[in-house]
Amino acid sequence: MLFGATGDLAKRKLFPGLYRLAAASRLPQDYAIIGSGRHAPGTDDEFRARIRESLEEFVTDLDDTVADDLLGRLTFQVSDADDGSDLAKAVESALSDLGEDAEKLIYLSVPPAAMEPMIGMLGREGLADGARLVIEKPFGTDLATARELDATVKEVVSEDQVFRIDHFLGKEAVQNILALRFANGLIEPAWNRDHVVSVQIDIPEKLTVEGRGSFYESTGAFRDMITTHLCQVLGFVAMEPPVHLDATSLRNEKSKVFAAMRPLDPERVVFGQYEGYLDEDDVAPDSQVETFVALEAFVDTERWQDVPFYLRTGKALGSTRRTITLTFRTPPMGRFGDNDYGPNELVLELEDSPTISVCLYAKRPGPTLELTLSTLHLEVAEDDPADVPLEAYERLLLDVMKGDQTLFTRSDEVDRLWEVCQPVLDSRPPTQPYAQGSWGPDAALSLPGSRGWRLPDA
Repeated sequence: MLFGATGDLAKRKLFPGLYRLAAASRLPQDYAIIGSGRHAPGTDDEFRARIRESLEEFVTDLDDTVADDLLGRLTFQVSDADDGSDLAKAVESALSDLGEDAEKLIYLSVPPAAMEPMIGMLGREGLADGARLVIEKPFGTDLATARELDATVKEVVSEDQVFRIDHFLGKEAVQNILALRFANGLIEPAWNRDHVVSVQIDIPEKLTVEGRGSFYESTGAFRDMITTHLCQVLGFVAMEPPVHLDATSLRNEKSKVFAAMRPLDPERVVFGQYEGYLDEDDVAPDSQVETFVALEAFVDTERWQDVPFYLRTGKALGSTRRTITLTFRTPPMGRFGDNDYGPNELVLELEDSPTISVCLYAKRPGPTLELTLSTLHLEVAEDDPADVPLEAYERLLLDVMKGDQTLFTRSDEVDRLWEVCQPVLDSRPPTQPYAQGSWGPDAALSLPGSRGWRLPDA
């Protein structure tokens, strides 16, 4: 079952992801997909035609045979939070056709305000019984609503049935953080406060809200990106080595990171709004909603005590990047003259084809002992050209079908992150304007001190 089957996420990511899984023979031999929502998109054939248009737009080299088979398994059934009886009948019929071993997967791609009543409906109709329940972020809109939603979820399903999805965790490059750290004896011993002076997690976007004004008005960049994506990446960067790379061990260590995070200081948070946001569709003329956030965070563990983590994200910025930068302590440079050569940096680009860069100093060719900056680049895709990475939603959909919760967030993680972030919601920083194509308000540029942000590239 897919709630929000006619929405933007389904169009751009979910149906293309299902298609690619089908093309790679990763879906079960027998399955059915029931889309649902408050309003029917016409007949089933009209719904299928609509989804085919999405596949043609977002899938390269569409195979008609694969697409026809996928679409032939697709139907739509109207439902809402008040009445899911017809949907329950449709699901019961589909399960009967598929056989007694069939399992249910429910994907809730609905706004935060609709999540709790929809889950209540699933419980009343018995649709959640034995099902795997995928819940899109943000999980609540603040600490109080997150706890209310969690209580509703726990009335309907057990924690081992819940898959709180954060698509950043499905990205190959984010998972590569674990491989880089824990598989390389050269890296892990230096991954701590004795060697690292700061960490930047920087996820700017060139795009504006582009027709998502209504969503941003209800959510904003802080709830959309900080409480979810960027903090989850921080968890991977800051965690201790897990005993095993399984759901229990990995999420235990990530949870310890969040438990050790200091509640955010609103004085060290900058909100911005790009010029022209007020002209977007569905945006209030006097809106103070932030489209940009930069902040300083701390993780009070022995490994990271007093090392600042600088997080930045926003719309309509100077570039679209997903970059983690670890800045290392600078050794005494007097022996090489009076020049300030700056620190070494380890840079991870979290793109579909992950890149790792190491900025080191070497002797400049010539008769004097002077230094020059050299950058070593590791192109993971070039090392394994035959391996094609799974797109994030594709990977996570596959994991849900397998029942693997490793790359999904747990309820205690979500609760603690809202505790960490709640002070900013209680005492919002002023929303400052910034020009489109810039790097945000001036106050954000100076947040990391004299060294500044790595992006734009130093």
